[in-house]
Amino acid sequence: MAALKRIAPVRKQASTQDAPANDAAPAVPALKITPPNLGVARFNIRGISPYVQHAFSAKQQRIMEATQRAGQQSRGRKVRQPKDFEQLYRDAMHISTEGWCGIPAPSFRNAIIDACRLVGFRMTHAKLSVFVIADGTDAEDGSQLVKIIGTPQPYKAPVRNDSGVADIRWRPMWREWSAQVSIEWDVDQFSAIDLLNLMARAGKQVGIGEGRPNSPNSNGLGFGRFEVVTDELMEIQGT
Repeated sequence: MAALKRIAPVRKQASTQDAPANDAAPAVPALKITPPNLGVARFNIRGISPYVQHAFSAKQQRIMEATQRAGQQSRGRKVRQPKDFEQLYRDAMHISTEGWCGIPAPSFRNAIIDACRLVGFRMTHAKLSVFVIADGTDAEDGSQLVKIIGTPQPYKAPVRNDSGVADIRWRPMWREWSAQVSIEWDVDQFSAIDLLNLMARAGKQVGIGEGRPNSPNSNGLGFGRFEVVTDELMEIQGT
């Protein structure tokens, strides 16, 4: 009887039809970044309620720094000094290097950004889209200021400290005031009319300074409200 031969299994050769298709990778669209499209608008504003200011004076900063440097020993040697209300009133003003009184420029920027929540616009986008062009800088700390037109007078306000103790604070108040505010903004985010309406909302619904409607620690005192004077010159550069 003839011996059986072991037959090796026949392997199927891969054909081009059975091989998976080698699809070409989808083309990646080229990233297109446009340059900043910025415009500048200059608004005339007029206060419709008193504006109250509270600058953190250089003297207060020096006292705070000295207390912290002294550490624990400062608590046992604390002496209550007489309060110079007139000096505190003057120290609460923002005075420019040129001698005029000013409003912190970020006050207007913050008010515009806060107003965005009223119209459903993302505040995070507004933070990158709106900037205030300052008229000068603070002589003490170098912060940016917008010149205020008006005459201040002392505002004597009874307050309650964090400890619950009643106190009297003197602050500068402008009962009648106005200003010209220059704003640089991203034209691709807001139109000129959008910016005008945001500025109007910031003035009438948010406010600036102490006691404003959008005060972080209270419901405010109605101070720091303003209106955009649309019948006066409003310069706009941009579309």
